[in-house]
Amino acid sequence: MVKYQKIKIISDYMLFKIAIKNLLGAGIRTWLNVFVTSVSIFMIIFSSGMYSGMMEHAMNVSIDTEISGGAYWHPKYDPYDPITFEDSHSKTPQVLKSIVEDEKALEVLVSQAAIYPNGRIVPVIMKGITLDQSILNIPTKELIKYNGPNIPIMIGKGMAAYSKLELGDTFTIRWMDASRTYDAAEGEIIHIMDSGNFKIDIGHIWIPLNIARDILSMPNESTYVVYKEGIKELHSSEDWIKRDVEYLVRDMKAIIEQDRPNAIMIYIILLALAAMGIFNAQTLSIFRRKKEIGTLMALGMQKGRVVLLFTLEGALNAILAIFLTAVLFGPILYYFNINGIPLPIDYSDMGLIISKTLMPVYSPLLLIATAIIVFIILLIVSYIPSRRISRMNPVDAIRGKTVL
Repeated sequence: MVKYQKIKIISDYMLFKIAIKNLLGAGIRTWLNVFVTSVSIFMIIFSSGMYSGMMEHAMNVSIDTEISGGAYWHPKYDPYDPITFEDSHSKTPQVLKSIVEDEKALEVLVSQAAIYPNGRIVPVIMKGITLDQSILNIPTKELIKYNGPNIPIMIGKGMAAYSKLELGDTFTIRWMDASRTYDAAEGEIIHIMDSGNFKIDIGHIWIPLNIARDILSMPNESTYVVYKEGIKELHSSEDWIKRDVEYLVRDMKAIIEQDRPNAIMIYIILLALAAMGIFNAQTLSIFRRKKEIGTLMALGMQKGRVVLLFTLEGALNAILAIFLTAVLFGPILYYFNINGIPLPIDYSDMGLIISKTLMPVYSPLLLIATAIIVFIILLIVSYIPSRRISRMNPVDAIRGKTVL
């Protein structure tokens, strides 16, 4: 039994050596197949890294500028339905008020309004926010410095471009207060922020919370409360609804995931090109090496071993392609991972949270999974044409007859 195992190991080793010799003997054909396969692997990893980078950036920006650890909403509040803003406010529950006083949360009061810059009317969402806060990465403290007669306003870079407003511009703001009475006052642009988050930028103006409560006749009221990370779930928050991070970033995930089918189609095309190259190479190799196959079988090599030889050659193609990807394209992937990919346009104007320099993210799982999938696919497409060898007659093969 031990002797048989030793003979089998020697046989497998010889088979491996023959496979390497045949692979290298094919010359430029082998290296072209390996290069095409490595390009496919590189593009799959690169594309997947871009999507992962987009997702991570969108999540980080949303959490940094809008969500933090989560929020408690007034039960009637719907950020996508401005009509609800009239009724989605009430006195902040005491349990939430206590963490606000401990500087572990901030209050936001939301209402509809309209601004009239240069004789134009622009509907906006007016948000009063706690100014002295460090929970969200937005420069609310800039409004504290203002001591003029107008309502101090902070807007985003996108809103400034859309409404053609600049720092120091003044205009009329009109709103409806708690008693359903319209009122108006002059507002002044004190700061223009570059948050990178269109959801707190386009169509928004930010003012001090105390001023918002005063002009809307809503003392001690708010629409939602944002709390910092690490705060445990609060009880007795009346009927206010807790919204965790997972809930608040669902729209970002949906935007990116809706383009996943296009990416998957690209992966399939790239894998098909790589598989086609290996399949054609194996079919041509079998056709050209009929006499060699017949000789091996005539010398006593089992048909299954010959099939294994050709399948092994395909597997070595995949291994060489993975190695070439690491050597040839690994530095490129590393460079993009460190320095990012400059994008030609600002996608924030399209309603996407995408950085001007996209930072791809290549997880170990992505790299390992891509390598394994490519290896398995190439192993399969190498085996399929090799099965034809099992139907060959050694005598016909030596004579050079066509393989059936």
